Amino acid sequence: MFERFTPGARAVVEYAQSEARTLRHGYIGTEHLLLGLLDEGHGIAAQTLAAAGLTAEMVRQEIGRLGGDAILSGPDVDALRAIGIDMEHVRARVEESFGPGALERACFARYRRSITRGHIPFAPRSKKVLELSLREALRLRHNYIGTEHILLALIREGQGLAARVLTASGVHADDLRRSVLAALAGKVA
Repeated sequence: MFERFTPGARAVVEYAQSEARTLRHGYIGTEHLLLGLLDEGHGIAAQTLAAAGLTAEMVRQEIGRLGGDAILSGPDVDALRAIGIDMEHVRARVEESFGPGALERACFARYRRSITRGHIPFAPRSKKVLELSLREALRLRHNYIGTEHILLALIREGQGLAARVLTASGVHADDLRRSVLAALAGKVA
């Protein structure tokens, strides 16, 4: 599938990996793809997100607020929540016993090698977004996958941390989709 990615879309994936490392996450989630779209800076997705008032710094703050960090975000948190484990409560109890940041220090030591070098795996939702980006491109009868298709796929997936960040930032998915499609309609083929 990556052979269909434009240079800009490939850059988004590289930036997403870099963002995951910077945030000390052991996975590439939808939130990292959103940051990658903003970091890319000049594609249709970046322009659309900027026009909606989003900045990378703003998104990073929302990720911290909504998703926490490597310990409190990612694909495992939903599973833990489903079986009744509240990670915020776990964090509070650990910090009560061992001091602020104890949970992060312990877990970061475990992931340090994979985060600082080598491949960081895609979380299931971000894999789904990449698959949906191909479907979005095919739906629009495009023979390439650009940044706009990744953004449309993030919107379509609608369940990951990126979707929650967009909602918390006051960005409506339908408005964003319309803006991307309008930008594509104005693009000279």
